[in-house]
Amino acid sequence: MAVRRVVPIIQSEAAQESREFYGLLGFEEVMNHGWIMTLASPDSPAAQVSFMTGDRTAPVTPDMSVEVDDVDAAYAAVRDGGAEIVHPLQDEEWGVRRFFVRDPNGRVVNVLSHR
Repeated sequence: MAVRRVVPIIQSEAAQESREFYGLLGFEEVMNHGWIMTLASPDSPAAQVSFMTGDRTAPVTPDMSVEVDDVDAAYAAVRDGGAEIVHPLQDEEWGVRRFFVRDPNGRVVNVLSHR
């Protein structure tokens, strides 16, 4: 299993203000579902930051996302390792397969692959 990107998620009600501020640093909007917006560097597209009002299909808002090439293998690895699964592995309508797991620091990690 390989990591494709790691994206911090900032819980925020200030999407427009965040877009403007991070735009000053060279980020551009690459995704916006209303409740989550992701900005990326045009020169280095894996450099991203997301802003989320609250996750619409999960019980908690994650602290970060980790995109992997095989989310099923990642799920099996963390489950077999005894980690706390916060949100079960499932396909989402916007084209990702994901689950949430709690890290040893109590942070919630959204682990996903694009379908």
